[in-house]
Amino acid sequence: MSEARGVLVAGIGNLFLGDDGFGPEVVRRLAADGEPLPGGVRVVDYGIRGMHLAYDLLDGYDALVLVDACAGGGVPGELTLLQVGVDDLGTGEFDAHGMNPVAVLANLAKLGGTLPLTHLVGCTPADVGEGIGLSEAVAAAVPPAVAEVRALVARLTAAGPSPAPRPARTPAPERPRRS
Repeated sequence: MSEARGVLVAGIGNLFLGDDGFGPEVVRRLAADGEPLPGGVRVVDYGIRGMHLAYDLLDGYDALVLVDACAGGGVPGELTLLQVGVDDLGTGEFDAHGMNPVAVLANLAKLGGTLPLTHLVGCTPADVGEGIGLSEAVAAAVPPAVAEVRALVARLTAAGPSPAPRPARTPAPERPRRS
């Protein structure tokens, strides 16, 4: 893997819609925790700027790590790690004023780019209604998600063949019990 191209870690989501702000919060913590990342790793909070992500991907990254809230059918706060390929995307209408990651990635070829090796670190949301701030369950999943992104980036930047994804689901963090 060439150092010049590297890995893009993209936090996506709308922080004004509760748990949809999971991706931006994870990348904010990742950038602020003081632990250095390997060379060639770029961490960006894209929020809802799909066009910005699309144009950045035209730079030809070796790998992309998306961090987002995603309804995976699990309990709120459950982390999911997926590897995403072109065949997983189907089609989607690209909206230059919003963020639909499937549409951004599906339309990358139309912009002259190619989909890099792509992983999603997702979290099952509890509430994506209007409001700022993560639910208790999703907030508790942020530190394990930061650790998961760090581990994934380490595997992606290590020499050798493309890494295999880790198991698809990580249990939701224990919630404090109220008596």
